[in-house]
Amino acid sequence: MLGLLRVIFVFPVFIVICIIGMLTSLVRPFHRNNTYLVAQLLSKLARLVGIKIINRVPKHLTDSPKVIIANHQSNYDVITISGGVTPGVVSVGKKSLKWIPLFGQLYWLSGNIFIDRSNKSRAKQTMIDLLTHMKQRNLSIWMFPEGTRSKGRGLLPFKMGAFHIALQAKVPLLPIVLSNINNFSLNRWDNGYAIIDYLEPIETESFSETQVKELAKIAHARMLEKIKALDAEVAELNRK
Repeated sequence: MLGLLRVIFVFPVFIVICIIGMLTSLVRPFHRNNTYLVAQLLSKLARLVGIKIINRVPKHLTDSPKVIIANHQSNYDVITISGGVTPGVVSVGKKSLKWIPLFGQLYWLSGNIFIDRSNKSRAKQTMIDLLTHMKQRNLSIWMFPEGTRSKGRGLLPFKMGAFHIALQAKVPLLPIVLSNINNFSLNRWDNGYAIIDYLEPIETESFSETQVKELAKIAHARMLEKIKALDAEVAELNRK
C-alpha cells in the first residue's frame, strides 16, 4: 500500500521536474549545466522514497574536463547517484532512451549524448564528436562502464568505451560511486542511508592505448574497494 501511495505521489513530482527541465532547456538548449540542474532536482526525490542521501561530491571537481565513471545499480540511479552530477557534466546514454516520453526529449535537450551501440561506425563517430565537445566546451563526460544495471550482482566487469575516451582525450578518469541500495523497497517507510562519494582522479597520461584493459582493471578494483567501505559505513549509520 505504501509503495502504491509513493508512486501516486512521486510520479507527478517527477513529471513536474521533467517539465521544468524541458522549459529551462528550451530557453538554453544544450547548455553545459542543464544536466546538472535536472540531476540535482531529480535527486531530491530520493528522500520521498525513504532514502537519505549523503553526498560527498564537491562541485569543483569538474572545473576541467574528465571522464566520470560510476556504478550503475538500477533505474533508481536517476534519483540517487544523480546527486553526484556536477556542473559542466553531460552523460552518454543508449539511443533507445530517446523514445521514453518526456524524459527522452529532456535528456536530449539537456545536452546529453545518445550512442547507437548496434552501429559500430556510428558509435565510433559519436566518440570522435565527444572528444571535440569535451575540448571545445570544457565538458566532462559521465558514463556507466558496466554498460547495464547490476541489479544486485555487485560491480560488473567494465566495457572499454569510457577508458578509450579518457586516453584519447588525455583527461583524468574520475570514479564516483554509490553505496549498495539493493535492499531498497517502495513499501518500506525508511530505506536508510546511501552515500555518494568520489575517488581521487586517475591520471591517464602515463597509459597508452594498449594498456586500456589495465587502466579499466585498476579503476574497477578501486571502485569495488570504495563501495565496500561505503557499505560498511552505511550499515553502521543504519544501526544507530
